[in-house]
Amino acid sequence: MSIEQNNTLSEALANKQLRPVLIASKRIANEYAIFLRNLLVGLADESIPATLVYPPACEADTVVSPSTEVIRYPAVKLPLLGHQNRQILIEQLKKFEPTLLHCLCESEASLVRHLAKQMELPYILTVNSLQKRLGRFAVSTARCAKIITPAKSIAANFGMIYPEFAERIEPVNIGTFVDRKSMCFSRRNQLATMVMVHPLNNASEFEKSLGAIKRLSVDAYEFMLAIIGNGRAEGEVRKRIKELGLSESVIIIPRIEPWHSVLAAGDIFIQPQPSNSFNPVVLEAMSVGTVVACGKGGVDDLVIDGQTGVIFEPDIELSIYQNLKQLLDRREWARQLARAAQEHLKKNYSVSKMISSILGLYRATQEWVRK
Repeated sequence: MSIEQNNTLSEALANKQLRPVLIASKRIANEYAIFLRNLLVGLADESIPATLVYPPACEADTVVSPSTEVIRYPAVKLPLLGHQNRQILIEQLKKFEPTLLHCLCESEASLVRHLAKQMELPYILTVNSLQKRLGRFAVSTARCAKIITPAKSIAANFGMIYPEFAERIEPVNIGTFVDRKSMCFSRRNQLATMVMVHPLNNASEFEKSLGAIKRLSVDAYEFMLAIIGNGRAEGEVRKRIKELGLSESVIIIPRIEPWHSVLAAGDIFIQPQPSNSFNPVVLEAMSVGTVVACGKGGVDDLVIDGQTGVIFEPDIELSIYQNLKQLLDRREWARQLARAAQEHLKKNYSVSKMISSILGLYRATQEWVRK
């Protein structure tokens, strides 16, 4: 048998031993659905059986591959039945005979720590957001083998807050599929379209952006802006749009699935405020070939200013206005940024690389326990 055949056989045997359980929150189900689907399909393609622990109210059909077993948790949604729900979950998981647990978000860290201790299993924790010193959550030094982060800024932040886990942190880029074409200003003689995705929970977060949009309107730029989101401040935002005389060029629409078709309809994607979490919508906007304009700060690793997009000062109206004006005035340059962003994703954010990295960490976790 050749060396290559030996390596293939060894890898197949290693994969056969892997039986991961993925634990997802409602936020992961809603905001990271594309990532979750790609991960589960990738595991299925490698013939690795997986179980997904998923919130009862979330639709699983759009993310789960046929070979994935789904366990709904909590089984009974009552606060006083927390202990019983965990015991039911443990009994269900034992039937699957998992070799490791993968917690896909910080909010389920306590649950997974408990499961790992009760089932004597190692686990991996994915941290998607910047952490605060006062909000530390429990991580087991004995059971948590690896910390996965989707951005270097999150990795650096977590290492600072949790120095005891610094050597276990592994940045893994979330993978996506990149469209062949760039949608940025590809439709000649059509109105420029901008898409803004942000929760409508705080009207003040839109004030500077809407002020910049008003300036563009006064300067006789013709465009359409779609604000996608919902929240308690939607009425206030609509009122402000009307006060600024932007009702004919700015609309608010609810979140629409799939994201791909919505984002592909825009020439410019705007993230008005910095996000303390990795934003998968920015990733998808770049993948379809829209040029991205982001507010500076938070987790903004994806966008390299002047190379794969533009970054503005989110609290300075003039900064937002100047960056959007530049994209509208220099459309070929904007298209170059969009294409460069797509090439950046192909090189650094492919689904195959993500699956390969996560499988490597799964194997390393099992070896870590054996040692």
